Amino acid sequence: MKSFYITTAIDYANGSPHLGHAYEKVLTDVVARFRRLMGDDVYFLTGIDEHGQKVQQSAAKRGIEPIELCDEAAEQFKELCSSLNISNDDFIRTTETRHKDVVRKILQDLFDRDEIYKAEYKGFYSARAEQFLQEKDMVDGKWPEIFGEVTEITESNYFFKLSKYQDWLIEHINSHEDFIFPRFRAKQVLEFLKEPINDLCISRPKERLEWGIPLPFDEEYVTYVWFDALVNYISAIGYGTPDFDKYWPVNYHVIGKDILLPPHSVYWPIMLKAIGVEVPSSLLVHGWWSINGDKMSKSTGNFIEPSEFVKEYSVDALRYFLIREMSVGQDSDFSDELFTNRYNSDLANDLGNLLNRVLTMTPRYCGDTFPARTIDEEPEKELEAAWSNTESKVVELYEEFQFHKGLELAFSFIRSINRYAEQRSPWKLAKSEDQKDKETCATALSLMAESLRRAVGLLEPVMPETTARVYELLGYKSDASWLERIKPSDALTGAKVGEKVILFPKPQQEKK
Repeated sequence: MKSFYITTAIDYANGSPHLGHAYEKVLTDVVARFRRLMGDDVYFLTGIDEHGQKVQQSAAKRGIEPIELCDEAAEQFKELCSSLNISNDDFIRTTETRHKDVVRKILQDLFDRDEIYKAEYKGFYSARAEQFLQEKDMVDGKWPEIFGEVTEITESNYFFKLSKYQDWLIEHINSHEDFIFPRFRAKQVLEFLKEPINDLCISRPKERLEWGIPLPFDEEYVTYVWFDALVNYISAIGYGTPDFDKYWPVNYHVIGKDILLPPHSVYWPIMLKAIGVEVPSSLLVHGWWSINGDKMSKSTGNFIEPSEFVKEYSVDALRYFLIREMSVGQDSDFSDELFTNRYNSDLANDLGNLLNRVLTMTPRYCGDTFPARTIDEEPEKELEAAWSNTESKVVELYEEFQFHKGLELAFSFIRSINRYAEQRSPWKLAKSEDQKDKETCATALSLMAESLRRAVGLLEPVMPETTARVYELLGYKSDASWLERIKPSDALTGAKVGEKVILFPKPQQEKK
């Protein structure tokens, strides 16, 4: 069994979960579930980043200890994972001993090999971004809003020899086309690397920041939050132990475009190169969600609470919308209208009504078990041909992270089943006294159920609860592999038909 390691970025403790967090978790979960279905031994990591100045300041404002604030945040993000049916294998906190020990081990190793040195720094510092800045970071002579208040400081600190590896990193990106997905993001990194990069300040004096991992070679300093946080990807899977090689190198770090540069595309690969560890196979970089065409913001009220949508609709409805609406790597927009239209059209009407037809008409016209198919005429051949054009293409699209296109194809096939139902009209055939019409009616209902079984199988990585529920209602049980389960079969013949349900009920009052 091939191992497959995938991670989300770890979320910062100084904030509550929002739609962006939800999307990254769901996207990573869809990839993880798909790889499990394909037979891989998957390890899926997520977690929370708990150190840094903003955490210390926020805790002080509330009159609590930083660890108390982190405990609250950890529970919030764990609850987010639970509410979204995220199948993570691990949840790491950077305040855990297993993580702090690895950070200190790496720091000591780099210091002992003269990869870290002490020097005086004079320059600009952003408390919001918790990083030192250069004048080239300005836009039109001003600091971008993301940096907040920028101050000029002078202090002694420890530096990691980042610049030493710049040429190596450029060569690596150019020679490994899969290192950054989508590829246009790699061009942004290479553009950044055209200018000389500075060595990385990896410490903060305790007189300014106490909430961090102390440097093992100088306890008067704590570790820079990014140097600490990035290490979670290897500390979680046992760096320094025999188990580490089971999953490393990671297959995909799933991250937002805002933390590609410089942390994940510059700091992280160079850190790994310096300690003699293979760099990640790929960075999967997703875009941002806007709300009603504008930037998400709690202060302005332009904000989506994922848990509210899960309560009103269902977890699979939200998962479906997020994956169907956004092309991986691009930005997308969320609005009540878009969500409601997608919910009503695809889920309630196309999928929900199809299931309702199958569960209603089969017992009414054929008894409480699914009949065998005895007719194979042009309508049946056309529907089977539609499946042949769907199955392999959807799997291929999933493998290329084109989940939105895969879902589009899957639902196109579901609409083909509904068109087949209209064409055969089993409700009319059932009234006929002709034996051939009765056999055609039975065949039509059987093929509708069988085609629905295959179609919801394609939805499993995105909508696992829906797939399991439809399987249950169709009386379908199988120990076969996923690729075998989505093949045509007679598995439903003789299976007991479930009770009629409304799979995706429409809210009593549509959202505006």
